[in-house]
Amino acid sequence: MEKTILKIKDLPHDEKPREKLRKFGPQALKNFELLAVILGRGTKKEGVLELSRRLMKQYGKQAAFHEGDVDNLMRLFNISFVQACQVVACFELGRRLFSKEREIFLRSPEEVFEYVKEMFLLKKECLRGLYLDTRNKLIKDEIISIGTLDRSISHPREIFFPAVLYSAASIILVHNHPSGDPTPSPEDIEFTKRIKEASRIMDIELLDHIIVGNGRFVSLARWMRK
Repeated sequence: MEKTILKIKDLPHDEKPREKLRKFGPQALKNFELLAVILGRGTKKEGVLELSRRLMKQYGKQAAFHEGDVDNLMRLFNISFVQACQVVACFELGRRLFSKEREIFLRSPEEVFEYVKEMFLLKKECLRGLYLDTRNKLIKDEIISIGTLDRSISHPREIFFPAVLYSAASIILVHNHPSGDPTPSPEDIEFTKRIKEASRIMDIELLDHIIVGNGRFVSLARWMRK
């Protein structure tokens, strides 16, 4: 059965995001509705409300506020160049003008998982770097690479370049398993060992590598101590 795409024009007048904004003000709109106002239209497969809801649910709470790479967003969400530009510009403008960013401290695997847990919704494996200062305060949240369904490709230089650029004292790596099972593969363990060795050379500590599944996670720092 062909999926029905919910279109703005099919909504009751007062439920259309622009009309709600005009009548009730921005405080009446949910985050995804505000994003829908900015995007204006969806794709051939998704209406703008569905697309906006997915963007906010999968990505908007954390990394989108820090992500400035248009190509990353295009690949990760299968959106157009124009839409990716709109999302990046929207979050960057809000970050600059209207929000004093909340300080985030990541001192345990549980805190990391709470921060990144919605990564399990992503359909492709995504490697993400959380760059911390000497107090374990997050100073940069960056998408490092986007892989295929079950493989993320990355080189140590892609991981450590942001660390040097932002003068990070330590790094926490995070990636998702689209299958929902966070059990580390032999490749995950070998990759972590390789980055750990590189971290000693760079004198930038790799604190942990978290694998995110559906509602659960694995800390490779703990796993490799067993």
